Amino acid sequence: MAINDEGEIRDLLGQKRRIAVVGASPNPARASNGVLAFLLAQGHDVIAVNPGHAGKTIHGAPVVATLADVEPPAEIVDIFRNSDDAGSAVDEAIVHGAKAVWMQLGVINDAAAKRADTAGLMVVMDRCPKIEIPRLGLLR
Repeated sequence: MAINDEGEIRDLLGQKRRIAVVGASPNPARASNGVLAFLLAQGHDVIAVNPGHAGKTIHGAPVVATLADVEPPAEIVDIFRNSDDAGSAVDEAIVHGAKAVWMQLGVINDAAAKRADTAGLMVVMDRCPKIEIPRLGLLR
């Protein structure tokens, strides 16, 4: 199930550098936009996933239509979808070969988390890397 151990979260954020942001938005008022910019500023290799903006960039990160379009595969799939819709993004992350799924603040889907865990992925729910990175002393 979802990891809550700070050491495991620290290791995940410190070791996995390629992140796909599912639901990334070019709108600066959206949380996904700020998190994507923050991850880039921290030196992560970030790919935005948003079918409505595929072929463009957000803060210089390429935007692709689907997670299947991310090559090479992302290590972490950061999900900005509502709790119900997060399940399909988790299933795509499993097929994609990601090492972890990260469901943002307020996004909780226990069934999807169990599927990811069963498939061997690390699972983080109801947290934000923009909060966790500084809190855990991982700022670059």
